[in-house]
Amino acid sequence: MIDAKTYGEYVTSWCPGCGNHDVLLAVKDALARQDLLPHQFVMVSGIGQAAKTVHYLKCNGFNGLHGRALSPAQAIKLANPEMTVLVESGDGCTYGEGGNHFLAAIRRNVNITLIVHDNQIYGLTKGQSSPTTMTGHVTKNNPLGVVDQPFNPVAVAVAMRAGFVARTFSGFREHAVETIIQAMQHPGFALVDMHSPCISFNKVNTFAWYKSRCREVSHDPRDWAAAMTVASTFGEEIPIGILYREERPSKDAVLPQCREGALYRRSVDMESVRRRMLAYA
Repeated sequence: MIDAKTYGEYVTSWCPGCGNHDVLLAVKDALARQDLLPHQFVMVSGIGQAAKTVHYLKCNGFNGLHGRALSPAQAIKLANPEMTVLVESGDGCTYGEGGNHFLAAIRRNVNITLIVHDNQIYGLTKGQSSPTTMTGHVTKNNPLGVVDQPFNPVAVAVAMRAGFVARTFSGFREHAVETIIQAMQHPGFALVDMHSPCISFNKVNTFAWYKSRCREVSHDPRDWAAAMTVASTFGEEIPIGILYREERPSKDAVLPQCREGALYRRSVDMESVRRRMLAYA
């Protein structure tokens, strides 16, 4: 097994005690246990505190726009099916600004793994409510408490029959590592919604709050109806583990353009390019 130190050790800008530190360690462990060298995978992120993870890993990296990490990640996988592609960002970036891209990625089923640092708050912009903030939570932009119904990403993903849907908690490191590994080994789009507390701006959903509520799921993840029930549960009890799994061919496995491997290995027929360009003249 590769030493996790292979992926570098960097000084971060995260607050001491932030759940993002645990997510980073879990990602490194998951990569190391699969013997993935830095040049064999790419980490794509959006914008936010969580999205800084790519800055603290020795790997191929790409910072997308706010809420737009999934678009370049899918493009990278389709252009180079041989590359392992990870996507990570926060709940605001992924489910707020990037909500439409999240839904489209589930439909496309490109073989990538999405890890969401879900702290139920906007951390980079100092404590505004995010799509997953609970009703009644008092925040800077909701001084009377959030009145909106929170977005449930795992329930939406299961409802859309995403190939792999899981929830975990950064405070349970071994569980987080195993969940990421299983997600990465799934042949298609995989969602890992990882609760990762923001200790500075979310005083409600703390490490202690999650630890007292997170419980391992016990249903058959291939049972869609049971998965919907489990995925819809959140509050006094938070089911963690693989909520739903359905194997079907990923888009990169189906498209004929991807069957011959990475595009950079192929020669370019310049005469075909010339004819195509002239067609627009």
